[in-house]
Amino acid sequence: MKKVAVVFNGGTISMKVDPKLQAAVPSLSSEEIMAMVTGIEGFASIESFTFSKLPGPHMTPEKMLELSKYIKEILDRDDISGVVVTHGTDSLEETAYFLDLTINSEKPIIVTGAMRNSSELGYDGPANLAASICTAISEEAKGRGVLVCFNDELFCASEVTKRNSMSLNAFQSPLFGPIGIIDSNKVIFYRNSIRKQHIEIDNVNANVQLIKCVTGMDSTLIDYCIEKGTDGFVIEGMGRGNVPPNMVSEIKKAIDLGIPVVVVSRCFEGRVLDSYGYPGGGRELRNLGVIFGDTLPGQKARIKLIVALSKTRDLNEIKRIFEMELYN
Repeated sequence: MKKVAVVFNGGTISMKVDPKLQAAVPSLSSEEIMAMVTGIEGFASIESFTFSKLPGPHMTPEKMLELSKYIKEILDRDDISGVVVTHGTDSLEETAYFLDLTINSEKPIIVTGAMRNSSELGYDGPANLAASICTAISEEAKGRGVLVCFNDELFCASEVTKRNSMSLNAFQSPLFGPIGIIDSNKVIFYRNSIRKQHIEIDNVNANVQLIKCVTGMDSTLIDYCIEKGTDGFVIEGMGRGNVPPNMVSEIKKAIDLGIPVVVVSRCFEGRVLDSYGYPGGGRELRNLGVIFGDTLPGQKARIKLIVALSKTRDLNEIKRIFEMELYN
């Protein structure tokens, strides 16, 4: 029987309602949670690890790197077939993507959690854990990078996002859909994801700001961040990656100073492209030297830029990491 490591890392899955606060707080141990995953011993041998009890908003890139190294050590063991990681849903997609970028392993890595805490009716944590463990022992799950498992659906870490603040099927891939499902404890994959990247880093040493464009916006925030020593910017532009014209001057200033500026779209779906030639349009930004982030949402583009800058400060290399020859 295959052995799966379950790394508990906090989140709603480990919470219950405190009677005094009348709100959910970290409470459950790994043993208490696993005791609710009934019958799993018939599918896999489980070894539990406790990494943290952090709520999702308490995660940081530094903690993500620590988790990445922790998982690597577990994956190096010959007796471990795969790893399941629990995580708070608020920042789960960011950590999953960080792990996807920084861990190079054929063994399955599944990130999951819960949308309802253990005091609520319909607590979904045990079911998500069971489905994730079934995925971790699947031969077909090997070599697919980090996957996210919720509500019996599997998503690529690079594609998934939390699209709803409360639904059990909150995690979706709006542009590409799920990569597979779990049906009657069997994992079925319907497609492959061929664009995989691995960036080896030893530490996190980059401060990256995410700025969302809105109508009438100027360069105040960009200028302030430059003065404070920001290492990089991700700009959530409008539509195909366009910005209000009053932002252009400081975007140019940042690039002239050697600060990478990555542009993505604030739209729910679609990729950025230099389709428009008016002031602030994608063509002007492209000519200034901005880097295009393809289909990544702002929060994931920021994670990727943090990882890239922690690896190299060469702007051409950072551009290659992001654009992957999609914009030649």
